[in-house]
Amino acid sequence: MHPQIPGEVGERGRGHLYTVGAAGGCRNSTPNLWRESRHLSGSHLLSSEQGTTRRLPAVTQRADEHYEKIASQYDDTWAHRPEYLSWMSDHCVRRLDMVPGGQVADVGAGTGLLLGRLAEEASPNKPILCIDPSQSMLDQLPDDPRLQPIRATAEDVAAGRVALPYEKLDGILIKETIHHVTGLTQTMQGLADLLVPGGRILVVSLPPRLEYPLFQAALDRFAAHHPEPETIADKMRAAGLETEVSYEEYPITVDRDHWIELMGRQWMSVLHSFSDDEIAAGQDEVRQRHSERELQFVDRFAFVLGIRR
Repeated sequence: MHPQIPGEVGERGRGHLYTVGAAGGCRNSTPNLWRESRHLSGSHLLSSEQGTTRRLPAVTQRADEHYEKIASQYDDTWAHRPEYLSWMSDHCVRRLDMVPGGQVADVGAGTGLLLGRLAEEASPNKPILCIDPSQSMLDQLPDDPRLQPIRATAEDVAAGRVALPYEKLDGILIKETIHHVTGLTQTMQGLADLLVPGGRILVVSLPPRLEYPLFQAALDRFAAHHPEPETIADKMRAAGLETEVSYEEYPITVDRDHWIELMGRQWMSVLHSFSDDEIAAGQDEVRQRHSERELQFVDRFAFVLGIRR
C-alpha cells in the first residue's frame, strides 16, 4: 500500500500511487481532522491598509495566481499522508522549541496542514498567526479558534504594514515560502526585529538543486530563483541572529505516469511559470529519460534556524 509523496507545493495525488521510505506503511483512507474548510469574513482578517486595495508586486501576483488555482485541491494533496506531516511537524516543533502559550506566526501558512502539532501548544487566547497572501488558501484553514488567519505577505509583516495582535513573537515558521520573498535582507531584518530574546525563526526550504525527476528547464529555473540555505543563514546573521543549518531527507518512490500527470497539473509553483506547450515538452522529456515504472528520489530539506540572543 502506497502513501503519497511530499514535495514543494500542492501535489494532488492518490494514496495507492506512492511509497515513502522514511515512515513505513500508510492507511489508504485516513481521517484528516484538518480538512474542514471555512470561509472567512472580513472580521477574521487583518489587512495592511483598511478600506483600500493594495497592488501586489508582479512576482507576488504570479505566486498568488498559482495558489489561488490549487487552493481547493491543496488539502486533498496531503490528506492521506499523515506520516509525512508528522515527520515534518516533529522537525519544526523541535527546532522552534515551542512552549505552551508562546506567540507564534506561520508565514506562508497556506491551508494550515502543518499546524496540527503547533496548535497543540496554542490556545484561543494565544492563537497561532496564520499569515498568507492567498485568501483562497486561508479559506481552507480548519475552523479552530487556536488559528488566526491574516492575509498578508512576509514583506508586509516585516515592514509593519499589517497590524499583528502580538507586539513580539516567540517563534516564526517559514516553510517552503522563502523563494517567494522579495528583498530578503530587509524582510529577514524586519522579522528578526519581531522576536523576543530567545525567539526563533525557522526557515524550511528545498535546496536549489533538486533531485526530482523533472525536465531540465524546470530544474534550472527552480535553482535560479531559490536561495541557498547558507544565503538564508547569512541574512539571519546580518539581522543579529545566531544560526544553525541542518538537513533532513525523506526517500520517495512514485508511479512514473502519475508523476508526469502531476507535472501537467503544475503542482510546483515553478511549473506555473511554463506554458502548456513547454509543460507538454517537459513531460515528454521525462518519459524519454525514465522508462522505469516507478521513480525513486530523495526529498531533501534544509532547516535554517535563527535565534535572537
